[in-house]
Amino acid sequence: MRIGNVEIRPLGGGVGCLLMILFSILASVVLTVLINLVL
Repeated sequence: MRIGNVEIRPLGGGVGCLLMILFSILASVVLTVLINLVL
């Protein structure tokens, strides 16, 4: 993946990229649930 002149290589290739995406989605869902519980 390229952003401007910078080449970004995710750890573990395609699988690592997929895991990072899944983790970020999971983290955002968990944070949303926690915030709703606190409020």
